[in-house]
Amino acid sequence: MGESNKNNKLSLKNQPIFGKHNYKFMFIGLACIALGFTLMSGGGSDDPNVFSDAIFSWRRIRLAPALIIIGFGIQVYAILSSPKKDN
Repeated sequence: MGESNKNNKLSLKNQPIFGKHNYKFMFIGLACIALGFTLMSGGGSDDPNVFSDAIFSWRRIRLAPALIIIGFGIQVYAILSSPKKDN
């Protein structure tokens, strides 16, 4: 009984935790997060005495945070989904 447990533990250690499916979704999630932070940047004024309304654009207030939240959701899915068996 003890030897079969050792063999099972050794075979489980050699298997990767994530598969191609998981890594694909992880990279998609990272791309969404990076795009969201890129869209959120900028909009400031070069002169500190001049106020710029560009920081209140739809892209920075609505689109960028939504992309970041979607990216984190994709990351959670990628981590929690079981790896697909390749034939």
